Amino acid sequence: MDNKWDLLETTDADRERIYAKSRTFTQDVWFRFRKKPTAIAGFIIILILLIFAGIGPTFTNYNYVDQNLAMSNIPPLLKVFVSPDQKSYLYITQSLKIININSDGTLNTQLSKVREETEKKMTIFDYNGTEVALYYGVNPYLIVDEPTGDIYEKKTIWNKSYILGTDSLGRDILTRLMYGTRVSMTVAFIAAFVNMIVGIIYGGISGYMGSKVDMVMMRIVDIISTIPLTLYVILVMVILGSGLQSIVIALGSVYWVNMARVVRGQVLSLKEQEFVIVAKTLGSSTSTILFKHLIPNAMGSILVTVTMLIPSAIFMEAFLGYIGIGLQPPLASLGTMCNEATAALRTSPHTLLAPALVICIIMFAFNFVGDGLRDALDPKLKK
Repeated sequence: MDNKWDLLETTDADRERIYAKSRTFTQDVWFRFRKKPTAIAGFIIILILLIFAGIGPTFTNYNYVDQNLAMSNIPPLLKVFVSPDQKSYLYITQSLKIININSDGTLNTQLSKVREETEKKMTIFDYNGTEVALYYGVNPYLIVDEPTGDIYEKKTIWNKSYILGTDSLGRDILTRLMYGTRVSMTVAFIAAFVNMIVGIIYGGISGYMGSKVDMVMMRIVDIISTIPLTLYVILVMVILGSGLQSIVIALGSVYWVNMARVVRGQVLSLKEQEFVIVAKTLGSSTSTILFKHLIPNAMGSILVTVTMLIPSAIFMEAFLGYIGIGLQPPLASLGTMCNEATAALRTSPHTLLAPALVICIIMFAFNFVGDGLRDALDPKLKK
């Protein structure tokens, strides 16, 4: 048997052979990015959310403004009673009405009220010619047979008509969640784009010019930073009024300061490099050096900052909607949905769960992607 520890024979051709596969910068970034499972997970979640918000409403049977007060505050999981003929189910609403539910879990219609039996604490409804009684003398309420007092069989089923339930006005939460996610992410992406452009131009000029120009420009940034950004955004929203355009202006007018600082720091460290000196020697203009040499080399830090800015903008939009100065009803956003759900939080917690969960998922996803980009674009972490 051959000794596995013997050295293999090599030739001069083997010494010149490159065994590692060469990669471009983009390929190298993607190679290191996909080595981080949380970053890939965040990237996939963002894609799913974009598809969910972009084309999801085309597959629903409702519009985000459609109201059906008879179906208000219906949860996704229904505790029902089997009907007298055992062909369907009966559900008691919060307004003490009874809804007939088909055997497949889809909601049908409300039963018509026959009479009120106050002494027995019962309300009598008609179910296909058979009287059924809603007994409200106990909590939770029961559906019973009035003559005998027998309780109909209980069961738990999923709501097939409204997968995530309905809100206080009987609107489909799933459809509103799709529109709300679309609005919130649109606001965030536009605000992030505006902040990126302003921050790159402002920070790039400040870092490259240096001297007194840099000092004056950065003192302006320091003054803006001393103002509580949340209060400033609220003030701008109060002055401009509610609306998508006002939110973008409010966020775009102050959130660029962090981007400007990041770009300035990168430009200050890069402008003393040899390739910048060569560009100056060849007679390149200031704009050429700044936007064709310095900014492209700082894109790593810029992209990471943008990915961190997007969830911050989404949270701010949700906060503005929650306190009532964001988008106004019937327009849907994640913040307005949380605001509308607060009034019925105890009786209908499902109305708050869905938008709050989506906000959390968006936060985690973008932060995971930002961490992955930071590690992938950092040359010091290259292995």
